[in-house]
Amino acid sequence: MTDILRAGLCVPALRVADVSFNAEKMEQRITEAREKGAALLVFPELSLTGCTCGDLFESDLLLSRTEEALCALATAVPETMLVTVGAPLSIDGRLFNCAVILSGGKIVGAVPKTFLTTEERRHFSPACTLQKTALKSLGCFTFPVDAHLLFKTKDGTVIGIELGDDLSAPLPPSTLLAMAGAEVILNLSGAHEVATGREKRRRAVLEQSARGKCAYLLSNAGKDESTADLIFPGHGLAALGGRLEAENEKTVEGDYLLTVDLDLGKIRHDRRHDRIFRECAGGYGVCDNVETVNLPFASTTSDGALLKVGRLPFVPDRKEERNARCTDIFEMQVSALARRLGVVGGKLTIGISGGLDSTLALLVAVCAMDRLGLSRENVTAVTMPCFGTSDATLQNAWALMRGLGVTAMEISIRDAVLGHFKDIGHDASDYSVTYENCQARERTQVLMDLANKRGGIVLGTGDLSEMALGWCTYNGDHMSMYGINCDIPKTLIRFIIEALVENGTFAPVSEVLHRIIDTPISPELLPPDAKGVIAQRTEDIVGPYALHDFFLFYTVRYAYRPQKIFDLAALAFDPIFDKATIKKWLTIFTKRFFTQQFKRNCVPDGIKIGTVALSPRGGWQMPSDAYAAEWLREIENIEA
Repeated sequence: MTDILRAGLCVPALRVADVSFNAEKMEQRITEAREKGAALLVFPELSLTGCTCGDLFESDLLLSRTEEALCALATAVPETMLVTVGAPLSIDGRLFNCAVILSGGKIVGAVPKTFLTTEERRHFSPACTLQKTALKSLGCFTFPVDAHLLFKTKDGTVIGIELGDDLSAPLPPSTLLAMAGAEVILNLSGAHEVATGREKRRRAVLEQSARGKCAYLLSNAGKDESTADLIFPGHGLAALGGRLEAENEKTVEGDYLLTVDLDLGKIRHDRRHDRIFRECAGGYGVCDNVETVNLPFASTTSDGALLKVGRLPFVPDRKEERNARCTDIFEMQVSALARRLGVVGGKLTIGISGGLDSTLALLVAVCAMDRLGLSRENVTAVTMPCFGTSDATLQNAWALMRGLGVTAMEISIRDAVLGHFKDIGHDASDYSVTYENCQARERTQVLMDLANKRGGIVLGTGDLSEMALGWCTYNGDHMSMYGINCDIPKTLIRFIIEALVENGTFAPVSEVLHRIIDTPISPELLPPDAKGVIAQRTEDIVGPYALHDFFLFYTVRYAYRPQKIFDLAALAFDPIFDKATIKKWLTIFTKRFFTQQFKRNCVPDGIKIGTVALSPRGGWQMPSDAYAAEWLREIENIEA
């Protein structure tokens, strides 16, 4: 899979000051990481000696054994890997706390620690005392030593390195390295643990990976360090663009290898599209002092088997986070609608089907009225039954309208649609798109005319998923004066309503809300079956919304090509959907996404909620006559 980097975080078994033992354990972990397909491996700070050696760091024997071990370890690193080892190095008569970089059987560079604590300065010199890039010779290897080194692999992955508390500086070296092009930052850390240390360390790594638009991997010294005065956690974690991708489980741990797949395509996309990030490097001149070491191997060759790919990318996995997100989105909707009503007058008209979309829009509408101190009767809610309306959804619509205290109306559009069929010469037994669209447009006409009569706006109910697929009738349910759900995908709407029910926000109508949540998604344009059951299920026609929202997310958010979207979907939905099914619906999504752009180019106002938006004013811009041929050709060649 493209742009997928497999990396390893290792805290090896350790004996303080026993370099031979430590080197042996590290070599074993290098072999293990190689067998697991890791292209990068990060050991902790001073991991070859132990970071608690104290004044033993001054020992000629310890330093000599360290240099010998580094040369031996280098030969154990294959051409397909980059390994960072923490070790003390003597350079120009001073001792430096370094990350030593091994690759292809060689020592290819060393990065000294930039910011030292008072205790560390007892033994080590800071990187700034090196006036320029130094050259260090160990055995048969000669390599550069500098805090501003970058390492670039054959396929373009750029790696930067900092050590421990460098991350805590007001301007960490990794910030400058990221602006100079580093996509992956490796941190060899030797921080001791305190009660709040794990959370602070995690937060710092997440924030730095977000700010630097990079992958950030930290490996911290572990439990085998001396506990004479301090304890070391062995904390290993990997983050990508502000999201935690991997972390060891125990508070205090050691002797483990953690591997993770990182999708560098995400940060590469974000860097291309973030002008501020691109201009920052030039503004601060950070590239002037950077030296790049080229490595002959390709790093992003993983199959992605270890990727954390959620099936619902718009929906947080953890319930606590999900409910908080849903509550925030609802508050954004209410605030936006209240602002609009404050300008255009405090009345609105809305169509109620008994489905998820119109239910959420109505809940937003009544809260907006409450926010403005206006009567809920200013909301005219209209249910408009026709050929496909089931008794269950009609009853749900009425129960919801009555329970919320709005002005409720029922206007059957059956006779009006039949009259229109007669006018245009359409056979009522012909269940074609004309049969369906006539109903959608009649409903919109009723709403528009009622809004004129009562003096208000029509509140649209269509969602982001429908707009992506063009699953709406042009100038029918496609149109309104304000689209309150325009940026919310179908897979998220259900969870927003669930969160509101759990919060007790709409206790009087919680029972009907539960029924609506359980109702199949349907436009109700075709007649129910003989038992009155909904005959037309949207997902049977257009495909599973879980898949379409997945395709939408990676198409718009990261601009991924079809092959990669397919590969990610195959990982995420195994075994729910087989590859042939995913390919089928990806083809349909792509065709509809391209051909239905004309509807998105003239959508009503509506606020942007997330990073995926389709309004041509605040989100997606694309010509209506763009061809999908290249995308469809790639999908056709996918092996399913």
